[in-house]
Amino acid sequence: MLRRTAIAATSLLAAGALLLSACSAGSSPTPSATAAPDPNASVAIRLVLEPENLDIRQTAGAALDQILVDNIYEGLVARTPEQEIVPSLASDWSVSPDGLTYTFTLREGVLFHDGQALTPQDVVWSLTTRKATPEWRDSARLANVTAITAEGQDITLTLAEPDSSLLWNLTGRAGLVFKEGDTVDYNTAANGTGPFRLDSWRQGASITFARNDEYWGDQAQVAEVVFDYIPDNQAALNAALAGEVDVVTGYDANLKDQIEANGDFALVLGRSTDKGTLAFNQQPGSPLADKRVRQAIRQAINHDTFVEALASGETQYGPIPSLDPGYEDLADVAPFDPDAARALLEDAGAEDLELTLKIPNFYSTTIPQILVSNLNDVGITLEVDSVDFSTWLNDVYINKDYDLSFVLHTEARDFENWANPDYYFTYDNAEVQELFAESLAATDEDEAAELLAEAARIVSEDAAADWLYNGASVVAVGTNITGMPSINVNERLDLSELAKSNG
Repeated sequence: MLRRTAIAATSLLAAGALLLSACSAGSSPTPSATAAPDPNASVAIRLVLEPENLDIRQTAGAALDQILVDNIYEGLVARTPEQEIVPSLASDWSVSPDGLTYTFTLREGVLFHDGQALTPQDVVWSLTTRKATPEWRDSARLANVTAITAEGQDITLTLAEPDSSLLWNLTGRAGLVFKEGDTVDYNTAANGTGPFRLDSWRQGASITFARNDEYWGDQAQVAEVVFDYIPDNQAALNAALAGEVDVVTGYDANLKDQIEANGDFALVLGRSTDKGTLAFNQQPGSPLADKRVRQAIRQAINHDTFVEALASGETQYGPIPSLDPGYEDLADVAPFDPDAARALLEDAGAEDLELTLKIPNFYSTTIPQILVSNLNDVGITLEVDSVDFSTWLNDVYINKDYDLSFVLHTEARDFENWANPDYYFTYDNAEVQELFAESLAATDEDEAAELLAEAARIVSEDAAADWLYNGASVVAVGTNITGMPSINVNERLDLSELAKSNG
């Protein structure tokens, strides 16, 4: 595709390799038939979490990024599943040696889905409005930008000081381009420039995308993609076996044999930046304000058990997963040691601790079961409060009303949350904040990563949270499907190369 050929020539950043069980890295299973892809095909993809609305400008949640970014909305630059930063609406870009000026060349002939032309002013307006509107998600990511201007097809961003994260930020919500003066109701409709357009939304059931026949690059290879929201894994398995879905994301790897039994599907395990994060509320007055209690919890937990129970993923002992810059294996910080955990609790005077875990109810019950068992072994009684996601957002994310909380953080390169004392993690360390600021100001990639690694070790040594596992992207893909992403699919799902044969 035009979009992908341009990307290959100008890739800037590469990330880790892919661990697979069923096929080669980042690929889909080889189709069982030799039939050519059907350009009129419809592909049904099972997803787990449906967004509450479609306003990606203002609404939180990875469910929106997962389907809308790359497919409906685009920015000047994009990212590949392998974490490379590549051209998108900009055909190329340059950065001044001092890191203060970024110049992008905007493509010509790009149309929005409603037929209006993309102009340089649309880009200036989108980025300026994002920066100036705190209600728009990720507006703070452009805080260091002092000017956004256009001359001809060139868009120039001027910075107050270097920002090593700027290009990456522009591949996400901070860089999305909208039509200035658009009157679309973003809660239920969309108007982007991507290879698909929003066709319909049956709330509580499915969202349908149709191919954008006026796309500036090579057209999508399928006519339609239907996202079927099926939270339960057994129900998703039944839908797959009944031929109702072609791809099952967020699948349970323990059910591999069942979905592969008739030869119509193959299970793909891809690396991801999904972080199974056990958050500790460290606000004053909480027993978790005591580092000894937090460290005891970490050392009471057998992390290998989660990987074994989920039949996928890998252990993780710090805030940065192996696909992200700054990763370091921090297993030495919190080795599984129940005796050490009991001693820490005794030293803290917390031998008979009672805590509550708030966890969204769409996660596997295996996770709280292991936690209850592990913590009980060292004398901590854990009550599990399984809630719907909107309740979790209100109680935990917004009001910080919790003892322990579990959620799978899918975002890549999100270390800034540990440098933000107002985030729901409730972690406040001035040294970490300074190291993160120095990393952002670095003009050398390696230096920026080293500073992040240093900060991440401090976060782990502070027992700021526990990271139960680094999840895998578990995807069951129909053997007549090609081009289905298998890396980081919970975060982003670029379907521009998806194809289906009818043979």
